[in-house]
Amino acid sequence: MIEILVVVVILGILAAIVVPRVMERPGEARVTRARQDIQGVVTALSLYKLDNFSYPSNEQGLDALVGKPSGAPDTPNWKGPYLDRAPKDPWGHPYQYQQPGQHGPVDVYSYGADGKPGGEGEAADVGNWDQ
Repeated sequence: MIEILVVVVILGILAAIVVPRVMERPGEARVTRARQDIQGVVTALSLYKLDNFSYPSNEQGLDALVGKPSGAPDTPNWKGPYLDRAPKDPWGHPYQYQQPGQHGPVDVYSYGADGKPGGEGEAADVGNWDQ
Protein backbone atom coordinates (compact mmCIF):
# COMPACT_ATOMS: atom_id res chain seq x y z
CA MET A 1 0.00 0.00 0.00
CA ILE A 2 2.87 2.38 0.81
CA GLU A 3 4.49 1.59 -2.53
CA ILE A 4 1.31 2.56 -4.39
CA LEU A 5 1.10 5.79 -2.39
CA VAL A 6 4.74 6.61 -3.25
CA VAL A 7 4.07 5.97 -6.97
CA VAL A 8 0.97 8.21 -6.88
CA VAL A 9 2.96 11.00 -5.19
CA ILE A 10 5.76 10.71 -7.77
CA LEU A 11 3.23 10.82 -10.62
CA GLY A 12 1.62 13.88 -9.04
CA ILE A 13 4.97 15.68 -8.81
CA LEU A 14 5.80 14.83 -12.44
CA ALA A 15 2.37 16.04 -13.57
CA ALA A 16 2.82 19.32 -11.68
CA ILE A 17 6.11 19.91 -13.50
CA VAL A 18 5.21 18.67 -17.01
CA VAL A 19 1.60 19.83 -17.50
CA PRO A 20 2.27 23.60 -17.36
CA ARG A 21 5.04 23.26 -19.95
CA VAL A 22 2.91 21.13 -22.26
CA MET A 23 -0.05 23.53 -21.99
CA GLU A 24 2.07 26.38 -23.44
CA ARG A 25 2.94 24.38 -26.56
CA PRO A 26 -0.37 24.58 -28.49
CA GLY A 27 -0.10 28.37 -28.64
CA GLU A 28 3.49 28.20 -29.84
CA ALA A 29 2.52 25.56 -32.41
CA ARG A 30 -0.22 27.80 -33.83
CA VAL A 31 2.17 30.73 -34.18
CA THR A 32 4.72 28.48 -35.91
CA ARG A 33 2.06 27.16 -38.26
CA ALA A 34 0.94 30.71 -39.09
CA ARG A 35 4.54 31.64 -39.96
CA GLN A 36 4.83 28.59 -42.23
CA ASP A 37 1.49 29.31 -43.89
CA ILE A 38 2.50 32.91 -44.49
CA GLN A 39 5.78 31.81 -46.08
CA GLY A 40 3.83 29.49 -48.40
CA VAL A 41 1.47 32.33 -49.39
CA VAL A 42 4.41 34.66 -50.06
CA THR A 43 6.00 31.99 -52.27
CA ALA A 44 2.72 31.64 -54.20
CA LEU A 45 2.55 35.43 -54.56
CA SER A 46 6.08 35.43 -56.00
CA LEU A 47 5.09 32.83 -58.60
CA TYR A 48 1.97 34.88 -59.40
CA LYS A 49 4.12 37.97 -59.93
CA LEU A 50 6.55 36.07 -62.18
CA ASP A 51 3.64 34.97 -64.39
CA ASN A 52 1.62 38.21 -64.36
CA PHE A 53 4.27 40.92 -63.85
CA SER A 54 2.57 42.35 -60.72
CA TYR A 55 1.08 41.26 -57.43
CA PRO A 56 -2.70 41.03 -57.06
CA SER A 57 -4.39 44.27 -56.07
CA ASN A 58 -5.91 44.67 -52.62
CA GLU A 59 -9.34 44.18 -54.22
CA GLN A 60 -8.25 40.92 -55.87
CA GLY A 61 -6.58 39.82 -52.64
CA LEU A 62 -5.37 36.33 -51.90
CA ASP A 63 -8.33 34.86 -53.81
CA ALA A 64 -6.31 35.68 -56.95
CA LEU A 65 -4.06 32.77 -56.00
CA VAL A 66 -6.97 30.33 -56.07
CA GLY A 67 -8.97 31.45 -59.11
CA LYS A 68 -8.27 33.75 -62.05
CA PRO A 69 -9.06 37.27 -60.86
CA SER A 70 -10.98 39.90 -62.75
CA GLY A 71 -10.29 43.61 -62.74
CA ALA A 72 -7.04 45.49 -62.69
CA PRO A 73 -4.25 44.62 -62.90
CA ASP A 74 -4.83 42.27 -65.81
CA THR A 75 -3.54 38.70 -65.53
CA PRO A 76 -2.38 37.79 -69.05
CA ASN A 77 -0.38 34.72 -68.02
CA TRP A 78 -2.35 33.39 -65.05
CA LYS A 79 -1.24 29.76 -64.66
CA GLY A 80 -2.90 28.96 -61.36
CA PRO A 81 -4.21 27.92 -59.13
CA TYR A 82 -1.19 28.91 -57.09
CA LEU A 83 -2.89 27.64 -53.92
CA ASP A 84 -5.52 24.91 -53.52
CA ARG A 85 -7.76 27.12 -51.38
CA ALA A 86 -7.77 30.50 -49.71
CA PRO A 87 -5.81 29.91 -46.51
CA LYS A 88 -7.08 30.61 -43.00
CA ASP A 89 -4.83 31.13 -40.02
CA PRO A 90 -4.68 28.53 -37.23
CA TRP A 91 -7.35 30.48 -35.33
CA GLY A 92 -9.83 30.27 -38.24
CA HIS A 93 -9.47 33.84 -39.55
CA PRO A 94 -8.52 34.65 -43.15
CA TYR A 95 -4.98 35.90 -43.66
CA GLN A 96 -4.70 39.63 -44.33
CA TYR A 97 -3.11 40.95 -47.51
CA GLN A 98 -1.88 44.43 -48.33
CA GLN A 99 -0.24 45.61 -51.54
CA PRO A 100 1.83 47.71 -51.41
CA GLY A 101 2.76 46.65 -47.92
CA GLN A 102 4.07 48.77 -45.08
CA HIS A 103 7.03 46.41 -44.64
CA GLY A 104 7.77 45.48 -48.26
CA PRO A 105 6.12 45.04 -51.66
CA VAL A 106 3.37 42.93 -50.05
CA ASP A 107 2.34 42.21 -46.49
CA VAL A 108 0.71 38.91 -45.59
CA TYR A 109 -0.25 38.61 -41.94
CA SER A 110 -2.54 37.23 -39.27
CA TYR A 111 -3.93 39.20 -36.36
CA GLY A 112 -3.30 36.23 -34.06
CA ALA A 113 -5.64 34.50 -31.65
CA ASP A 114 -7.79 37.55 -30.89
CA GLY A 115 -8.32 38.52 -34.55
CA LYS A 116 -7.49 42.15 -33.76
CA PRO A 117 -4.43 44.28 -34.61
CA GLY A 118 -1.68 44.32 -32.00
CA GLY A 119 -1.66 42.08 -28.96
CA GLU A 120 0.89 40.03 -27.11
CA GLY A 121 1.81 36.37 -26.91
CA GLU A 122 -0.57 34.20 -28.93
CA ALA A 123 -2.70 37.28 -29.73
CA ALA A 124 0.25 39.10 -31.36
CA ASP A 125 0.25 39.81 -35.08
CA VAL A 126 2.30 37.41 -37.22
CA GLY A 127 3.49 38.63 -40.62
CA ASN A 128 5.94 38.00 -43.42
CA TRP A 129 8.13 40.88 -42.20
CA ASP A 130 9.12 39.02 -39.00
CA GLN A 131 10.16 35.76 -40.66
